[in-house]
Amino acid sequence: MYPYSFDERRQFGGTIKKTEQSADADGIDMATKKLTFEAAIARLEEIVKALESGSAPLDESLALFEEGVGLVKLCSERLDNAEQKVRLLTKNPDGSVTEGELPPMNKGADA
Repeated sequence: MYPYSFDERRQFGGTIKKTEQSADADGIDMATKKLTFEAAIARLEEIVKALESGSAPLDESLALFEEGVGLVKLCSERLDNAEQKVRLLTKNPDGSVTEGELPPMNKGADA
């Protein structure tokens, strides 16, 4: 993955070379893991725009695609973790509130 944004690389004529970054077993490099969820989504939007424009050379497009895959994995993990933290608060007939697990979502059901 590139340590510079698409626009920064284009500013230098695409000549900035990819740097080696360490990645965990999940394939997400350490720099990407430090991004907030919102920053990862914003970067994904940049990548999609760049790929949709078709102006990037093939090598750069592949690198952007790989970076996007890592960001999707990161966002998915963050959403899964957030979902696990969400708890259901239920009001009892006596007015007290109990905390319980959120029922599993039907993956095929429309929300």
